[in-house]
Amino acid sequence: MKTMKSITSLILFLFLGFTVVAQENKEEKLNLPGDNLNLYAVMDLFRESETLEGFEQNLNAEDSKINNLDLNNDGKVDYIKVIDNVQGEAHTIVLQVAINEKENQDVAVFTVQKDDKGQVQVQLIGDEELYGKDYIIEPIYDNASSASTPNPGYAGNTNTAQKQNVVVSKTTYVEVASWPVITYIYVPSYVAWHSPWYWGYYPSYWNTWTPYYWDYYYGYHSNYYNYYYGYYHHSHYYRYPYYTDHYYHNNRLYSPTVYVHIQNKVYKNTYSHPESRVQGSADFNRKYPNGYNPATKPRTSSSANRPTTRPGVNQPSTRPDVKTQFSRPVTTNPTARPSGSNQSTRPATTNPTARPGGSNQPSRPAVNRPENSPAVNSPTTQPNNPRPSINSGANKPEARPASTTPISRPSDNKPSTRPATSSPESKSPAKTASPDNRKSKSSSNSERPIK
Repeated sequence: MKTMKSITSLILFLFLGFTVVAQENKEEKLNLPGDNLNLYAVMDLFRESETLEGFEQNLNAEDSKINNLDLNNDGKVDYIKVIDNVQGEAHTIVLQVAINEKENQDVAVFTVQKDDKGQVQVQLIGDEELYGKDYIIEPIYDNASSASTPNPGYAGNTNTAQKQNVVVSKTTYVEVASWPVITYIYVPSYVAWHSPWYWGYYPSYWNTWTPYYWDYYYGYHSNYYNYYYGYYHHSHYYRYPYYTDHYYHNNRLYSPTVYVHIQNKVYKNTYSHPESRVQGSADFNRKYPNGYNPATKPRTSSSANRPTTRPGVNQPSTRPDVKTQFSRPVTTNPTARPSGSNQSTRPATTNPTARPGGSNQPSRPAVNRPENSPAVNSPTTQPNNPRPSINSGANKPEARPASTTPISRPSDNKPSTRPATSSPESKSPAKTASPDNRKSKSSSNSERPIK
């Protein structure tokens, strides 16, 4: 009797174990549009990013093979915007797609909250329209030691994923607070990132492509799962207590077009090529011939992730159905403002070429030029010296009108400032000087012959 009970218990244990393994290795297939955006990959990219702007660019990079969404069913992958809504020490970072000119659809949202001890919790919640209700991804937290500094050599328990043993690396709240992007959004000078792009206006680095079939996408990303399941898992509750009030009821956006597509099973076609799964796995192995190593996972450096231009000055989108959108006025482009508006804020007045020539003339010491030239002193000794043409030649670089620089005026005004009687008295020795002295004076006047 005991033997029968033991055998029954063993069979039951094996059956339960098989069921658990089957559940853990079930395909990540929801039969919803969210199948084409792997939130495990999105969470891992978020952890590696330095800024939200860089995260947005890498999320939309074709070579990362993370974004495979085509929600408006136009045969082109959609651009995912990143929008940060800040509520005190909490951030709800929304991933959003423009379906058309009037409709936007939220794809997923990061909830990030920081307590008074500096500890941070983060979750990634898929929108229920695309992933179903309560689809939550988070790091595998070590709640027992969340307040302590993580040990880099710590290797937690193991789990079974994709029929292989996976080493689980638990994460503390302190460790999450040290993620580069988390540090970035909590600096005092941080300005909440709100993607500037919208329907028909996308960054110059963005070039859309044809989406992959889901089986190819799954075949490619399934090779990451042993890594993903070691750091992240599904959660069953919201850590951010105001998720429903602050985000879901107040800020969430959904598209009626996407809802109709789901009801009409428009997205079903993406599952129609199961044979492509082998090709997806082969492309992964071709990318990592020596096996996947997280340290060698290619990412675009976020130092080059900042768009250098704003909407309206970038090259048009290649989407065929939005080419006409670029006929809109580009009044938001700062470079399109009238040149006069720039002069009021930029120190253009210091540049003589930016002002009319006449406005510069009053500031030039026009009447002081003759004082520095040898011709000013010549009337006292050479009253009949016909050298105005030489002085006028010295004034030519000023490029001023001849009417504003009377050449004879300095010679008329200068003698009037000196007493007529003082000049003969002071110059009387010169009149009685010997011929040799007079020759030396004339030779000092720039060696110009006197006729």
